Formats: sequence, structure tokens, C-alpha cells
Amino acid sequence: MAENRTYTYLNPKVALMGPGCVKEIGRHAKDFGATKALIVSGKSRHGEELALDIYKILEKAGIEAVIFPGADPNPTDTSVMEGADLYRKEDCNVIVAVGGGSPMDCAKAVGIVVYNGKRINDYEGVGKVTKGIPPLITVNTTAGTASEMTSFTIITDTDRHIKMAIVDPRITPDVAVNDPELMVSMPPALTAATGMDALTHAVEAYVSTMATPTTDAAAIKSIELISKYLREAVAHGEDVQTRDMMAHAEYLAGIAFNNASLGYVHSMAHQLGGFYNLPHGVCNAILLPYVEAYSKQVVPERFADIAKAMGEKVEGLSPEEAADRAIDVIRKLASDIGIPSGLKELGAKEEDLELLAKNAMQDVCRLTSPREFSKEEIIEIYQKAM
Repeated sequence: MAENRTYTYLNPKVALMGPGCVKEIGRHAKDFGATKALIVSGKSRHGEELALDIYKILEKAGIEAVIFPGADPNPTDTSVMEGADLYRKEDCNVIVAVGGGSPMDCAKAVGIVVYNGKRINDYEGVGKVTKGIPPLITVNTTAGTASEMTSFTIITDTDRHIKMAIVDPRITPDVAVNDPELMVSMPPALTAATGMDALTHAVEAYVSTMATPTTDAAAIKSIELISKYLREAVAHGEDVQTRDMMAHAEYLAGIAFNNASLGYVHSMAHQLGGFYNLPHGVCNAILLPYVEAYSKQVVPERFADIAKAMGEKVEGLSPEEAADRAIDVIRKLASDIGIPSGLKELGAKEEDLELLAKNAMQDVCRLTSPREFSKEEIIEIYQKAM
């Protein structure tokens, strides 16, 4: 845990939670003086249907809108520039993102380019956005990424085939919307992947070197909720209450990592996603127990807390024994909800691991890991996760 420093907590100005809350976005957009919105959605049919629903809500509030259905599953620098061009051409003055993490990240990046100029690639890293972004409303339809409320955006550099992490408080959304009624249509596999993404956020934030009592409280409660509700959400996705609890869980995990940051699970998962165009949540889910098996060696008491939050009885165990329980129960949860058993199943190749490891060592998420990993250790973890 970080000590002897001042703390800055970054969260959206407004968070809307609960069934039907999406209907309130028109009022909030008008509060920004919005006259025309750029709606950023995914490229799928479902993404376009969601965008049309948002269009109608804004229209009812007297706000014009244009839809940009250009967010790739792993949003790219090229799609970001296309979205920025459309925003300018249509003379928009607010951005509304709808969908999962990809439209959210794309929307933030579009906002960066609109207000700051240049290419999105110029803002890779921490604190490089000088002029903020337009007013941003994010309507989340998955319970995992927390991109609807964080100061992170992850964009694929199509030339280098890597995911760029862009982190800046100026890109934190203004209004974050988590309406569980928009989540009931998520298929089981996506529910599982996004749920494990949220768990990864909470775990990495809890063991981060920047953790504080505030982020700890959010992370532990998130872990408790995910352990209790994720299996049910995968098996019975139509249950609105279960979806609501998972929405709260992922939002709490977002509070935790938005302020304590992450670790090597994300640093390594970003490389897999950028290089092979793989789903981020699945990469996190596979890597999580392998990475944390190394991290628990330096902060076993933190992993003992995680085991307890996941329902394990750790009384009478040493911190090291309890930490082992945490790794075991994470593996069991992933197995129970159908997460693939290894990276090889996703198409990862042994011959690429050295390059992936080299790139992971440059990813900003690694900076708050409880321990530093060598390139050789990263390669070893990739190999074990194959």
C-alpha cells in the first residue's frame, strides 16, 4: 500500500445505476448544452441497435445525433481518426458511447483527437492529454471493463500491432451509465469474459503499490460480489437483479483500478490482444492465476484477504497458505464459467513470446505491480499459461 503521499481520486461527475437509468441521459446531455451528439457504437448488428436506442432517447430530449458504428472489438487508431473526422464534419458538441469497453475506449480517443489534434498514437502513456475532451456520456452494456468510468483508454496501433495504454485524468467520462436492463442480452461467454476482466481489475488494484484504504474497500467488495454473482450471471443472464449486482461489482472494480492502477496481468494481456486481436477479458482470465502466483510471493497477506473475500476459510492458515487458496479459487471460478484453459487455444504461439514479453515490459500498467518481473519471467508465465 502506498504511504506518505497525497491521494487524488478520479471518478465520473455522475454515475447512473439501476434498471431504466439510461432514459436519463437526455437530461444530462442538455446540462452540457448539447445540441448534436456523436454516438459511438460497435460494428455489430447489436451495436447498431443499441445506437439507435440511444438516438431515440436523445431525439426525445431535443438533441440531434449522428451514429458512428466504427468501434472495432479492439478499437484501432484508424477507427479513432475516422470518428474524429465525423465529429468535426457533423459539428457535434457531445459524445455518447454505448456498448462494452471498445466503444468507450474509442469514444475517449476520438475526444482526445478532436480537442488536442494530431494522431491518437501521439498520446500513448500517462498524462499527455493537455486540453481534455468534449463532454462524454458512456452507456455501459457489459459488466467488466469499467471503461465507462475510468481515465484509461486502450487503442490498437495498427502499424506496431500493440495496444497503446493512454492514461490521463482529463479523459474521465462525465456521466457513466450502468443500466442492468441493457446487459440481459449478453451471451454467456461474453458475460464470463467481462466478469473475469472485472475480477482482474479488483485483484490487481488490491495488490497494487498505489493501493489505499479507499481503493481497498472498493476492490474487496467487488471481489465479494463477483464471487457471489458471476456464475449466476453466466447461467441465468436474464435475471436483472444478478446483472445489477455484477454492474455494481464492475463499477467498484473500476473505482479501485482507476485510482490504484493495475499490474502485469494487464501488461501481458494487452500484448496478446494487440498482436493476435484477441478478446481482452479472456486473456486476463487465463493469465490472472499465473501472474498472481508470482506476485503472491511478495504480498501473501493481500492474497489471503482475496481468498477470504472469495469465500474461502483461511482461519488457522499462514498467509502463504491462504494466498495459495486465492489462486486456487480464481482458477476454479474461471473453469466453472467456461474460460478457455490456455493461450494456445486462442492461437498464441511460442515463437512470439519473446516479442510479447519485450512489449509487456514497456506497458504502463506494470508500474504498480507489487513486484518487478524480468523478461525471462514474463516469457515463463506466458509458457505456463499456454
